[in-house]
Amino acid sequence: MIRTTRKRLLVGLAAAGVLGVGIAAPTVALADDKGPSAGASTDQGGDRQQRYADRQAEFADALAKELGVPADKVTAALEKLREQRQADRPERPTPPSAQDRQAALKGRLDQAVRDGKLTQEQADAVLKAAESGVFPGPGGMTHRNWHK
Repeated sequence: MIRTTRKRLLVGLAAAGVLGVGIAAPTVALADDKGPSAGASTDQGGDRQQRYADRQAEFADALAKELGVPADKVTAALEKLREQRQADRPERPTPPSAQDRQAALKGRLDQAVRDGKLTQEQADAVLKAAESGVFPGPGGMTHRNWHK
């Protein structure tokens, strides 16, 4: 009898501990969040770039001090390596223009009509919907506001 009571007590304490952590952890995480709020200024990109540049300058200074060379020489070497790495990356293909996407859609719809998969009226309705921005993505509404 004492053994089962002890087991129940341990199980109850374990459950209370898990529940306590489950409640406390999000509260602590929200309280410790020192990042910018959702309503913060949208000029965070420039601030982020400035912080990155500051960290890079600190790194170059520390590296120059460790190597015993002038900081401007280290900064120039790092910039040279950064440019080489950038040149080694393959160039991203340019996305097709809205007119190209529209023409490709029209071609696919025309083929679907010829194949008997769609009627001309259905193809015209799809094309009209795409032109008016009903479909999300390029050519329609942007990915940022398609869910509105």
